[in-house]
Amino acid sequence: MTIRVLLADDQALLRSAFRVLVDSEPDMEVVGEASDGAEAVRLAREHAPDIVLMDIRMPGTDGLAATRLISADPSLARVRVVILTTFEVDDYVVQALRAGASGFLGKGSEPVELLNAIRVAADGEALLSPAATKGLIARFLARGDDGDGPDPARSERLGTLTGREREVLVQVAGGHSNDEIAVRLEVSPLTVKTHVNRAMAKLGARDRAQLVVIAYESGLVRPRMD
Repeated sequence: MTIRVLLADDQALLRSAFRVLVDSEPDMEVVGEASDGAEAVRLAREHAPDIVLMDIRMPGTDGLAATRLISADPSLARVRVVILTTFEVDDYVVQALRAGASGFLGKGSEPVELLNAIRVAADGEALLSPAATKGLIARFLARGDDGDGPDPARSERLGTLTGREREVLVQVAGGHSNDEIAVRLEVSPLTVKTHVNRAMAKLGARDRAQLVVIAYESGLVRPRMD
């Protein structure tokens, strides 16, 4: 199965480099290139890619606005957005995840990390961030954008989860894979996957990345600050 990728970045040189890298893989192909967010949304609707590699800082409609539009479009429910960012714009990371992005990756990442991120996002398996960046997500979620304390609406929705689903959600928020969670909770990976899918359905999450955001914003998980 070929993973269809849309590139959205206002720098033509970067798009060209990403295209060469992605098209060099036998299981991937670039289906379009956008130089701004509005064009990214248009091409996403036209090509229905599996993955959109989205830059944040673009003229006109930026990557955050484009991500919100893609995530809010029912016809694009299967499209996953991976934000490409730099350490200078980490303040945008949480906004991107809240907007519906499946994860983010630093532009300084190695090519193999980018390719792996595309595959992981296409599979919907995990939050796309190396261990060091997960700490950044936790810190920004702890600080928040809308005031202090847990989101009451998020907390209330947690009441729909079973005890086991809450346990699994805590593990997902820790960045653990289904196999790792299975070992920790002494259940099968298939059982973990079932609980994850049920939690996503009950909480209205598109993928595991949004489950992580919900876990932090609801107060179920308190981020480590070390």
